[in-house]
Amino acid sequence: MSSTDLPPVPPAGDALPRVAPVRVDGERVRSAALGGVTLSVRSRPAGKGVEPALFLHGLGGSSQNWSALMPLLDDLLDCEAVDLPGFGDSPPPDDGDYSITGHTRAVVRYLETSGRGPVHLFGNSMGGAVATKVAALRPGLVRSLTLVSPALPELRVQRGAVPTGLLAVPGVALLFTRLTREWTPEQRVRGVLGLTYGDPGRVTEEGLAAAVAEMERRQRLPYFWDAMARSARGIVDAYTLAGRHRLWRHAERVTAPTLLVYGGRDRLVSFRMARRAARAFRDSRLLALPEAGHVAMMECPDTVARAFREFLRDTAPAETAPPAGGSTRERRPGDADDVLAATETES
Repeated sequence: MSSTDLPPVPPAGDALPRVAPVRVDGERVRSAALGGVTLSVRSRPAGKGVEPALFLHGLGGSSQNWSALMPLLDDLLDCEAVDLPGFGDSPPPDDGDYSITGHTRAVVRYLETSGRGPVHLFGNSMGGAVATKVAALRPGLVRSLTLVSPALPELRVQRGAVPTGLLAVPGVALLFTRLTREWTPEQRVRGVLGLTYGDPGRVTEEGLAAAVAEMERRQRLPYFWDAMARSARGIVDAYTLAGRHRLWRHAERVTAPTLLVYGGRDRLVSFRMARRAARAFRDSRLLALPEAGHVAMMECPDTVARAFREFLRDTAPAETAPPAGGSTRERRPGDADDVLAATETES
């Protein structure tokens, strides 16, 4: 293997090391085998009569990224967060497809197989791009859409996002691995927090310890950098698509009511993109958080939870909306003829 190659993807059926997931009090973790893809699913016990929700993390993240927000909504939602293929506790996909379309296909397959749709779909960063495609291409699976700093194409890329783009270049992941061989898990975590939080000082000691434990666990996985590099390449590729495959074109086709959350101190997704996103999503509301960074659902979960509650109240059907201040907005019919290939339920 040359120095410019990515590590090979383990062939289907090869045994991968089993590293136990980091567990959070009150959460359950299970696996969903979907044929070619196995997803780890993190959930919380839900009350009766609540609606299903699914949460998608960003590049380098995991389902734990939603552990601060989910308990604040579990009286309203039956919350599940998945580890996308190759992240968290989910093994790599058998076909090695880490593209945005590949991740989208895995999410659609899970929703179809589990029968949980339509769901309130949440996505952060890369997960926001995936959630946008799911909502555009399979509108029947999505009741509402909440996007936290979604990774949608920018002409002027944030300086903090440059390393992610470079990670997509062949050989860079291997080089970075060598250059950072002596870094401790805590050093890596503090670097990530400095990039993703508006104020890293908001992270509690308990939160830091959990993040370090997750980093230690993930570094023991042989496909850690492969999943990162190939997913980064998938984001870059998605940014360069033209015509009806453009992510912004997908955003324009979303018919579900959409809550957009942008942080003013985001070093990865520019705060200036909030206005463009508000124009692109046809039925959208915008929550601007000037002091927040890239992961507002982790940095200020109470604020995001309150915004979602108001959003849910305002977009609820007239017959189920609470009487205090509820309102509805007209939704135009969507164009649903462009359906993802290979998203049929596995037999």
